[in-house]
Amino acid sequence: MVIEILGARIIGPFFGVSIFVWTSVISVTMISLALGYALGGMFSDRQNHPDFLYFFILLAGVFVLMVPFTKGPALNFFITFGLRSGAFFSSLVLFGPPLLLLGCVSPYVVKLAARELSNIGRTVGVFYAISTIGSVFGTLLAGFVLVSYLGVDKIFYLVGMLLILLSVTYYVCFRRTIISILLLLIPIPFFPSDTLITKVLDDGTTVSLLAKKEGYYGNVKVVDYKKGAVHTREMIIDGLLQGGIVMNNGLSINMYPYILGFFPRYIQPSGKKCLVIGLGAGIIPALYEKDNIEVDVVDIDPNVYQLAKEYFNYNGSVYIEDARYFLMTTDNKYDYIILDVFNGDTTPSHLLSREAFTLMKKCLSKDGVLGLNIFGSLRDNNFMTVSTVRTIENVFDHVQMYPNFNPSSGDGTGNISLFAYDGKKLGPSFKSIQSLEFNNVVRRNLETIFKWKYSFSEKEPFIILTDDFNPLDCFDLFLKEKVRKNILNATDWDILNG
Repeated sequence: MVIEILGARIIGPFFGVSIFVWTSVISVTMISLALGYALGGMFSDRQNHPDFLYFFILLAGVFVLMVPFTKGPALNFFITFGLRSGAFFSSLVLFGPPLLLLGCVSPYVVKLAARELSNIGRTVGVFYAISTIGSVFGTLLAGFVLVSYLGVDKIFYLVGMLLILLSVTYYVCFRRTIISILLLLIPIPFFPSDTLITKVLDDGTTVSLLAKKEGYYGNVKVVDYKKGAVHTREMIIDGLLQGGIVMNNGLSINMYPYILGFFPRYIQPSGKKCLVIGLGAGIIPALYEKDNIEVDVVDIDPNVYQLAKEYFNYNGSVYIEDARYFLMTTDNKYDYIILDVFNGDTTPSHLLSREAFTLMKKCLSKDGVLGLNIFGSLRDNNFMTVSTVRTIENVFDHVQMYPNFNPSSGDGTGNISLFAYDGKKLGPSFKSIQSLEFNNVVRRNLETIFKWKYSFSEKEPFIILTDDFNPLDCFDLFLKEKVRKNILNATDWDILNG
């Protein structure tokens, strides 16, 4: 169970954390255990001796130790297979061997323990009860405790070491083969290093991994890029960029924070209170706080908050909890709600449903504006993007869409800013954007994006996304694969793997 739970965290930075990754890891776990049960049963009938049982455990421990070291080559090879096939075959190569060997343990133990057919039912029942309780304990320990204190690589090391220790204990204490104690030396070369990576890329850019934290919700990293006088810093979660700044002036390296920061205020300029869902590097809440707007921030990951404070100078307070829970329990009313949450490659589906948007509407003031950032498509494979827009329109009177890219060029995919509100139809004005007292480049880019306002044809097919039926992961596969390709092209492999 530890391998299954943490397996998704191993391949997440490369294949995302979508349903495809979890499906792959769970499928590989079941296939490997099934083969292990069959092979273990056959082998136990031929070699009915504990020596072989503990040899399987020893081998499983070695394969577990190898996972952090073999993940790089395996993922590098299978990344070209696409999201579904790549996630499946990576899981099969990395986790299949130790899971198969551990699957051999169950029938072997039953064979050794059940000496008489008269009590085999009780023996099997007691064994599986103990095994299940152990699985529950391992699951809770890994998922609730160890991942925050040790990190994924060290947990694999700990599990591998314990399996080897169990095997060595048997050989030394019961078989009296004292030399077996030397097997405890096996884990020594596999001890994971905490060294942070710094390297020079082919174009002369120095890239440095400043910090990394494993948590319940993802692998969070802070990365610096320096080339000449240019110095930028990024926060990435499971490989996906969550925000970045130019270090000498604090400006965002992306435009969408400015769109979400300024457009809602030109739709409803009198707002005094804002809720930002998704902290990232803290750029969006800082834009509102700069203009003396009271800001509440909700983010589910405490590691994001810690790194935003330490490396991006974010000084505001944050509610560390799930956004839906916060929306259901808060009595606050906000003039602006900004949704900028990505889990892997997409906004979590429980925040892109009719029920979720209804909750957000409940938390808005009478003239409040909802702004959100999504990654979508305007042309090919746009079914889920259209469905998202139509779902918001099902809740709000007006929805305005501003692609952060030229809709008439390229493949029509990228970040898209959406704004929803009730009442009189309004919108940001060109004059108000021109009067913005801000960096000239930012203002000109906002003027350009303002001209890219877009709307879908009424003939485009769609569904209303609900908590009950929200197939984002399935229909957005094209976009997810594009995001992952962009990540691999933009981020150094050693940084992703580090």
